[in-house]
Amino acid sequence: MFDGVITSIGSFLRLGGPVVAILLVLSVFALALILLKFFQFQRERVGRHGRSNRALHAWFHRNQSDARSILANGRSPLEETLATTMRLSAAKADKGAVEDEVSRVALGRLHDLQRGFRALDAIAQVAPLLGLFGTVLGMIEAFQRLQEAGNSVDPSILAGGIWVALLTTACGLAVAMPVSLLLTWFETRIENERVAIETMTATVLSHAALETAEEQAAPADNGTPRLVTGDSYAH
Repeated sequence: MFDGVITSIGSFLRLGGPVVAILLVLSVFALALILLKFFQFQRERVGRHGRSNRALHAWFHRNQSDARSILANGRSPLEETLATTMRLSAAKADKGAVEDEVSRVALGRLHDLQRGFRALDAIAQVAPLLGLFGTVLGMIEAFQRLQEAGNSVDPSILAGGIWVALLTTACGLAVAMPVSLLLTWFETRIENERVAIETMTATVLSHAALETAEEQAAPADNGTPRLVTGDSYAH
């Protein structure tokens, strides 16, 4: 069975020529890269927000230790950035410093997830062009044979050359279409992760700002309002 597959691939490559061979190499490379991205997304829990939602719920109910323990071993970009936000907010860090640190962490994690996207995009764009290039070369060869035939023109010569030439276009499209669809799916998941990071971290900062405002507005132990001097902490 394995020998039959090898023979079929060999005959397919002989028909398509070097262009089909190049497309085959590109398809193998794209498949390996796609499988690697699937494994990376699964390992880093991209799109899985259940743990982050539980931590956010605990944080809103003033269980800061529980919220941070839920995210202690976080692997996803959302979990790491949310844990960073909660840690710095609990330490009463400046809001600007918290936002800068969260942006740094989120940017680095999302950039790691996007590695390989340009290669997939290049394959999706180049594969149809390679297929078209192979078709043009095949058509040139077919018409050359037709010219060499002179007056004894056999329509099968032209027909056979045309379908072999169109084979490369079909191969190029067969490589480009699934790669383009999967690349769009990967990019959508990363965009959803980015929106979740921005939304949840902003929610933690807003909640911390409200708590700080309530503490500053609350009366002191002797019944007189607190006097707030200098730059007050705000999230």
